[in-house]
Amino acid sequence: RTLADFENLQKRAAREKQAAKDFALQSFAKDLISEIDVLNLALRSIPEDRVTAADNADLKGLYEGVGLLKRGLEKVLGRHGIVAFDPTGEQFDPNRHEALYQAPVPGKEPGSVLECQEIGYMIKERLLRPAKVGVVLSQE
Repeated sequence: RTLADFENLQKRAAREKQAAKDFALQSFAKDLISEIDVLNLALRSIPEDRVTAADNADLKGLYEGVGLLKRGLEKVLGRHGIVAFDPTGEQFDPNRHEALYQAPVPGKEPGSVLECQEIGYMIKERLLRPAKVGVVLSQE
């Protein structure tokens, strides 16, 4: 009986330790994700034709550097089981997506994700942050 109680105590302590570790990682990851969002905004704010223009070597270098930093941060998250997802074209799932707007779009399937305005993140099969999306509205 005492041995069984001790084993149960060890198992519970291990679960609590893992839960504390996951909570700390989750909090840190959310902070890191918000910084990745800022880098994404910076990259999207520069028109592609300006980056590829021959007379903008400095801008091209800056653009590539910001892109490298963003990809590096994403790799760090990936090593800890945190992955990004872009649900564009998928069916809307309220468990993984947050609808920002709905719009009727001819030729698109109603209920599908039209556009992803903010990428979502998963941490080991759990939702860390929902993707913020626009959804195709039925035209009826």
